[in-house]
Amino acid sequence: MTKAWWKAAGIRALKTFAQTALATIGTTAVLSNINWVTVVSASALAAVLSVLTSIAGLPEVK
Repeated sequence: MTKAWWKAAGIRALKTFAQTALATIGTTAVLSNINWVTVVSASALAAVLSVLTSIAGLPEVK
């Protein structure tokens, strides 16, 4: 787990966070008012899972 690995994993996790936030906002907005606690908690969980998945390997880092 080098500095390059952490950088690539962090970028992936940030992208995953943003994608999940957008999807959750879209879903909750259709159903009712946006529940920000749900949006942030689902997005944070997705980001953590992204980092854990990155342990298996990142094509960006040898």
